[in-house]
Amino acid sequence: MSRLDRSLIADLPLFRGMSAADLDRIVGRARSQRVAKDQAIFEQDGAADTFFLLLDGHVRVVKSTPEGQDVIVRYISAGELMGIAQALGRSTYPANAIAAVDCVVLAWPGALWAEFAAAIPSFGANTYKTVGDRLQDAHTRVVEMSTEQVDRRVAHALLKLVGQSGKQTSEGLLIDFPISRQDIAEMTGTTLHTVSRLLTAWEGKGLVLSGRQKVTVTDRDRLSRIAEGRDGKE
Repeated sequence: MSRLDRSLIADLPLFRGMSAADLDRIVGRARSQRVAKDQAIFEQDGAADTFFLLLDGHVRVVKSTPEGQDVIVRYISAGELMGIAQALGRSTYPANAIAAVDCVVLAWPGALWAEFAAAIPSFGANTYKTVGDRLQDAHTRVVEMSTEQVDRRVAHALLKLVGQSGKQTSEGLLIDFPISRQDIAEMTGTTLHTVSRLLTAWEGKGLVLSGRQKVTVTDRDRLSRIAEGRDGKE
C-alpha cells in the first residue's frame, strides 16, 4: 500500500492545530479501506480492535436491542471518528456501523488510541470532546423520546440531518445521502406508518419533499417551529 499523506486529515476539525510531525505520526500508522454501501464497518459486541476515521461517505450507527429491534443512533459524516470504544473504556463496539453509501475510511489498531492520546494531547482532547458531544446528543434524544410528541421528534430528526449533511438545491435542503422512511422511524422511536403519514401531510403543506430514500426540507423555519412546539396548527 502506498504511503498515506498528512493532507488527508490536516484540514479536518479533529486534527487542526497539530504539528506536521504529529499528523505524519498518526496518518503513517493508518490503512485506507473502501466499504461498499450497506456493508458493516464494525458490528455490535464485536471486539473493538480497530478505530476509524470516515474520509468520504456517510455511515449509520445502529443499535440492536435485546428484543431484536434496530434503532438508528446517529449518522456519521466525513471527518468524524467512529469505533472509539477505547475512549469509553470498552473492549467491544456498542453498536453496528453500516455504510449508508460507498465509503472510504482510515483505520488504526485499537491499541494506538491510548498511544496517540498520551503522546499528542490535542488528539486525546479532541477525541474526548467527540465522545462528550455524542453522549450529550444521546441524552437529548432520550429526553425527546420520553417527553416529546412524535411530530416534534420527526421534525428534530430531519433538522439534525439537514444541519449535518444538507445540500442546498433549487427545491430546498436535500439530506445528502439515501434515507428511507423506515430509517426515520428507527431514529425517532415510532412506526413506518406514522412517519409516512407525517411526511405526506408536511409535503402537502410545503414543508418537505420526499421520495424513495430521499428527503428535502423545503421550509426549514416552519419545520423548526414544529420541532419546538411553537406551531400549534401542525
